[in-house]
Amino acid sequence: MTSDAITRPASPPPSAAAVAAPEDRGRWLGPYAVACGLFLVYLVLSVGRFRRMEWASWDLGIFEQAIRAYAHLQVPVADLKGPGANILGDHFSPIIALIAPVYRVFPGPITLLVAQAALFALSAVPVTRAAGRMLGRARGIAVGVAYGLFWGIQRAVEFDFHEIAFAVPLIAFSLEAVLNRRWRAALLWGLPLVLVKEDLGFTLAALAVVVAWRARTTDRRAAWTALGVAAAAAVFAVLVFTVFIPAFATAGYGYWDKIQGAGPLDGLGTKLTTLTWVLLPTSGLLALRSPLLLVAAPTLGWRFLSGDDHYWSTDWHYSAVLMPVVALALVDAVDTLRRGERPWLRSYALQMPTAVLAASLALAATGMPTAKLVEASTYEKPARVTAIERLLDRIPDGAVVEADTGPLTRLTSRCRVLWIGGSKGMVPDWIAIDNGSKWAGQDPTAYGTQLHPGERFTLVGEVEGVVLMRRV
Repeated sequence: MTSDAITRPASPPPSAAAVAAPEDRGRWLGPYAVACGLFLVYLVLSVGRFRRMEWASWDLGIFEQAIRAYAHLQVPVADLKGPGANILGDHFSPIIALIAPVYRVFPGPITLLVAQAALFALSAVPVTRAAGRMLGRARGIAVGVAYGLFWGIQRAVEFDFHEIAFAVPLIAFSLEAVLNRRWRAALLWGLPLVLVKEDLGFTLAALAVVVAWRARTTDRRAAWTALGVAAAAAVFAVLVFTVFIPAFATAGYGYWDKIQGAGPLDGLGTKLTTLTWVLLPTSGLLALRSPLLLVAAPTLGWRFLSGDDHYWSTDWHYSAVLMPVVALALVDAVDTLRRGERPWLRSYALQMPTAVLAASLALAATGMPTAKLVEASTYEKPARVTAIERLLDRIPDGAVVEADTGPLTRLTSRCRVLWIGGSKGMVPDWIAIDNGSKWAGQDPTAYGTQLHPGERFTLVGEVEGVVLMRRV
């Protein structure tokens, strides 16, 4: 042995912090990496759809009008619902005012789509983080990616902008706190739900009941507090329906006829299909084994008891708020079952994160909006859209315009836009409609006169079926 070998001091062993650092970094960075990837996916889908003018609803225009008003410190009027209509008399969603400062700097409908993409992507952080903490890093990433591609989220991303974009991350963060036994945080994350939409007060009540149930044996004070929150949330929701919304509306709450009138057996096949979609590809039915699933009950309840069959299906944005519930109910169930005494059930549970990821990827590549990511047209702006925008640019800023679904999203950021046929006596300066199917007849100027007797409109131009008329 040489003297150097004798005198050279041994290298100190690595510290515990140094050894754990890569794993800790993975634990912290993994959920945000998933969220960033999902944000880009959502952004491409929603902004690409806007660029192609593929809209089937007026909702983006309605919310832009309200947020534009908030941005200028005005009453949130959405003229598309009727001249001077206060959006708080339609749905109680004051939380959308949080987008107003950003909209003031970056006015336009794309700001709403970016905000929605960011909110949906943010919800993947608590889902991925909770799954990683309870099931391991690999399973956590699998659940997070699967969740981000769940059909309910994709449908919402595809269908305009909606206030429920705020509810999805709030529910996800709240249920993550429940799984972490952080009762106070769970309730605090849930409280803003009452400002998102009128029915979500009942969702908060259900969430608080879950907190009370989970805390009952370890923290009785938290359990009683949660029950108090549940009662207060239910009372507040009733007040929103019966007092707050009618105070802003001229004819009371306008959706009573839609949220009542159906029996539980009406449309049973459609409802069972929707339930299957909610529970099977998202959790392999394991969500049924977690009390967290109770948080989905109010939303499913009002939808299935509604007399409007549009609420029964898997279309549009109505199922988005259910997705973080079933994802974290899956995590809770797997964590419980992997310590159970039935080998087959343990094995089934441990394989489920990979299975739901496989199901989400398979759906994403076939019938879901993400299948469009491999199509070149998703990233292109059609020449017809450029031509239509050039035609609509002839409308001066500040003009009063009556429009339908196609043109209105190009006008709500700079004009006062009314819904075609819904101006309630107000005479517009311009009319812009997509008459490609000739629903307004061969002579759209005659249709304009029919809408506004005594007024005369002249044809300014027609491009790709979009007709622009000016009052003379």
